Amino acid sequence: MQTAGIFLLPNATFFVELFVLLVILFMTTKYIVPPINKAMTKRQEEIRSSLEAAESARTDAAAADDERRALLDEARIQARDIVTQANSVADTVRAEMHDRGQAEYDRIVASAEAEVALARQRAIDDAASQLGTIVMGVVERVIGREVDMKAHQDLVDEAVTALRATEGQGAN
Repeated sequence: MQTAGIFLLPNATFFVELFVLLVILFMTTKYIVPPINKAMTKRQEEIRSSLEAAESARTDAAAADDERRALLDEARIQARDIVTQANSVADTVRAEMHDRGQAEYDRIVASAEAEVALARQRAIDDAASQLGTIVMGVVERVIGREVDMKAHQDLVDEAVTALRATEGQGAN
């Protein structure tokens, strides 16, 4: 016959198991849990400082972005001012060059007109001086005798004056 074990009464194995459990708990709380807690606390501090650094970096990045945008806007305004100034300078230079070109054109035209007038006057003077000789030659041939040019100088001068008057009317 076997005696039935009483379930509520501890036997010797129970005390051994209880002792082993208590030793394991003691060893765990004394040697294992403190380094784990220390590592977890250190890790929490690292995470907290990383989050603070990230927040600070985000704030700095936002400030830098705002500064970059302000500088970019300022640069755009300066670029517009520079372009406006360059356009106004170009317009001024263009107008100045046009005025210089027009003045040079007017000077060249005036010089050419003066040269043409001078050449015309020379041609008239040459023609007038040769006209007297030609007229006297024609008169000699028509009359058939020699005509003294000095004696008839008033007739030659009258012919030259008539030629100049005709030329003056033709120029108008």
